[in-house]
Amino acid sequence: MFKWFPDHALVVAKAISTHASDPDVFTFLDFRGYLCALYAARRGRDRAFSHRAFCKRAGLRSTNFLSLVMKGERNLSPAIAARFAKVCGLSASAADYFCQLVAFNQAKGPEARAREYAQLGRFRRFREVHVLDAEQAAYHSSWYVPAIRELCMRDDFVDDPEWIARMLVPHITRKQAKGALDTLLRLGLVKRDARGRVRQVDALVTTDNAPNREHLVSYHRAMLERASASLDLVPREDREISSLTLCVSEATQAHLMRRINELRRELLQAAESDGQHERVVQINFQLFPLSKRLHSP
Repeated sequence: MFKWFPDHALVVAKAISTHASDPDVFTFLDFRGYLCALYAARRGRDRAFSHRAFCKRAGLRSTNFLSLVMKGERNLSPAIAARFAKVCGLSASAADYFCQLVAFNQAKGPEARAREYAQLGRFRRFREVHVLDAEQAAYHSSWYVPAIRELCMRDDFVDDPEWIARMLVPHITRKQAKGALDTLLRLGLVKRDARGRVRQVDALVTTDNAPNREHLVSYHRAMLERASASLDLVPREDREISSLTLCVSEATQAHLMRRINELRRELLQAAESDGQHERVVQINFQLFPLSKRLHSP
């Protein structure tokens, strides 16, 4: 279930400032975020518009159901999702997209989410606004694509799929290596220099401000799997895997998360200032709760 997060407030503010009318549903990957933006936009134009009025138009007995949905405390059934789309005044294609977005956001498990996410590609307009950007998705499609991009930094890099495939741990196929290199060249993340050698174009690729796309979730999941596999594939002296289980206050939890982000930036700076490029490494950061909040039901 999607929960209410502060970034929804940013979506709402953007919708109010950049849309003269209702926000465009095709620019959203979270149906709750869309409903928040729609409500803010309509409320800004008409003070009589309310949660109660919306629910009444949707034929719902509960007068605060919309509020609960936007906060992530209630889900939408397919039938109610269709009613919501109608009250939102969406066209036939936009209504179909909204209902598919509901199915994607509420899907249980990675396989179901991936299946519902793929269905979003049916909406041409959705692709045109680059929320589902096939080229960027290709970069995160497999763990070895970013790894090969970093491998290009080595002085002994050879623009040969066979060599690339052998250099990675674990090995990949020649076909996979060639496909990854073609993707990097097509995206402009690597290019050939005056001597025809493949080199990085920019030293840093970031997704900090990107929407919460399913391919990014899949990428992080793949990298966690690589970390697990390294316990058997990589000698102890070549890896550092440790963990802490702590009981802390929510304030300390927030502090720890900030410290992780600060450390990540420090490591990036250290890598950027390093004049020697010898080995590609992967660094994962994880901090997540293992228990409910204090006094939670």
